Amino acid sequence: MKWPILQSFPSFSPRYLRPFIRLCAQKSALSIGKKLHALILTTGLSITQNSYLLNTLLHFYALCGDIPSAQNLFDEIPHSSKDIADWTALMSSFSRQNKPRHAVHLFSQMRGNNIQIDDVAMVCLFSACAWLRDIGMGSRGHGCVVKMGFEGRIKVCNAVMDMYGKCGAVGEMRRVFGEMKEKNVVSWTVLLDGVLKWEDVRSGRLVFDEMPERNEVAWTIMIVGYVGSGFSKEGFLLLSEMVFRWGFKMNHISLCSLLSACAQSGDMVMGTWVHVYGLKMMGMEMDIMVGTAMVDMYAKCGMVDTAVKVFECMPRRNVVAWNAMLSGLAMHGRGRLVVDMFPRMTEEVRPDDLTFIAVLSACSHSGLIEQGFYYFDNLESVYGITRKIDHYACMVDLLGRAGRLEEAETLINQMPIPPNEVVLGSLLGSCNSHTKLQLAERILQKLIKMYPSNTEYHILLSNMYALAGKRDKANALRKVLKTKGIRKVPGMSSIHVDGHVHQFSAGDKSHPKTRGIYLMLDDMIRRLKSAGYVPNPASQVFSGFDGIEDNAMDLEEKEQALFSHSEKLAVCFGLLSTKPGTPLYVFKNLRICQDCHTALKIVSKIYNREIVVRDRNRFHCFRQGSCSCCDFW
Repeated sequence: MKWPILQSFPSFSPRYLRPFIRLCAQKSALSIGKKLHALILTTGLSITQNSYLLNTLLHFYALCGDIPSAQNLFDEIPHSSKDIADWTALMSSFSRQNKPRHAVHLFSQMRGNNIQIDDVAMVCLFSACAWLRDIGMGSRGHGCVVKMGFEGRIKVCNAVMDMYGKCGAVGEMRRVFGEMKEKNVVSWTVLLDGVLKWEDVRSGRLVFDEMPERNEVAWTIMIVGYVGSGFSKEGFLLLSEMVFRWGFKMNHISLCSLLSACAQSGDMVMGTWVHVYGLKMMGMEMDIMVGTAMVDMYAKCGMVDTAVKVFECMPRRNVVAWNAMLSGLAMHGRGRLVVDMFPRMTEEVRPDDLTFIAVLSACSHSGLIEQGFYYFDNLESVYGITRKIDHYACMVDLLGRAGRLEEAETLINQMPIPPNEVVLGSLLGSCNSHTKLQLAERILQKLIKMYPSNTEYHILLSNMYALAGKRDKANALRKVLKTKGIRKVPGMSSIHVDGHVHQFSAGDKSHPKTRGIYLMLDDMIRRLKSAGYVPNPASQVFSGFDGIEDNAMDLEEKEQALFSHSEKLAVCFGLLSTKPGTPLYVFKNLRICQDCHTALKIVSKIYNREIVVRDRNRFHCFRQGSCSCCDFW
């Protein structure tokens, strides 16, 4: 049976088909291109001598991202009929589709088959090495560039710089930049990105100011660098200059980058400004990537209700948007809302493995044991998703928080894959909460074999020993750490005030307003005690490697140390520096301690403030004497 197109064009030949296939590639018209492929196969045109139709189809599939079809055609085309463009087409497709190992393997095949390497192949190789952080292969590739005389090709040198920058080799990146005879705006932008990432924002600003030409990408990278480093005011000034003085407009990529930086740093003011800018630029038909980034930003900045409003107003939602929303709710302990929203999600999109990590995490943080087991048990049978180690970690956490530690240990022993640090660390944390010392000792031995340099688990068990009255074991464990030169990660709390991030550590007296902060702290402790607050010395069992054993610290010293924990100092600074009634948002790098958790509940009522604390695990919203976690954390 002949196709109608052949009846209409009896002289249809490869000469006419190739432009059609190229047009399909340009328009990403995969379905039409596949029909043309079928036409070529059914009419026998593919075996026409020197037709190069299979080569053209290879490029079509590679550009459209259909890697299996591209790979099949690449293998089907005889070696003698393939040129360098065919090799680089497949290699480029591997790079674009985040398959860097395939790209590196193909490059090795090219070398093994004595294929003449061109600059496109080298750029693909460096892109793959940058993704893999493989500086060894990247350096060997750099050697090939020198041997082949490609040092004068800007695109290749830019790719070499980007590879070194992604791998953290800033010195090599700067050396390549200095040796380039000709540089373009991309060269400068790659240098700027690397310097900001591995040096500091001041060094980055020096590079930015030296740039002879700047595009939207360079401006965005510099602004994101400021925001990510806590220099909100400087970021705002530069953003205003970019938009209002130079007339640059932020596209969806720039907006997403800025929103991501705001989410990580907790800069809600900048994030809100970007939200308003995005609405003015895009209207209600907001790009789905930008909308998702906004949901993530508001959730991570402590405004989960605003995140829900943004989510509900999105005209289109994919699985990534849903995952961002459910994860945000899970962090805030809104487990029941997550469970209620999940059926709506399944009507719109197909959930993936990340969806169930969010759902199971939400159940864990809200004590929804039956619901957690329901989704875990039905992962494969109902939703067709293979259980991964993160799903098991959530279930171990769920059981551990509920005090069902024996069941949690049994689940770990029955896992089809070896447990990792997250799984075992979660169970160890539950042992601490429920004073299961013997189980904690067994878990720690496994963790030490996996991660001997992780201080957190050693200190956790040391504290458990101390609380159980086993001072000798507690001090012996700390001496081992001290001998190895392993130090405790210090707790740090930060708060955004007037466009700047103010950071505090326990007992910190380096802030310019230290005197006022400690006067406020004295007043706060006095009012806390009047309201019934009793310090919990168990939260100050271990303060660090300062040579002082815990039994040498009397009760009063421990209480004084508790009073100056980093989150309390951050809250005092917030009370001192903001108007009455203003919500306070504090961000901590470690888990909030029990004493601070108890104290901040009372502080929120005494001072009539909403206090939101984002610790390493979740959010705590303190309001009128209670916490959003309902003490289940």
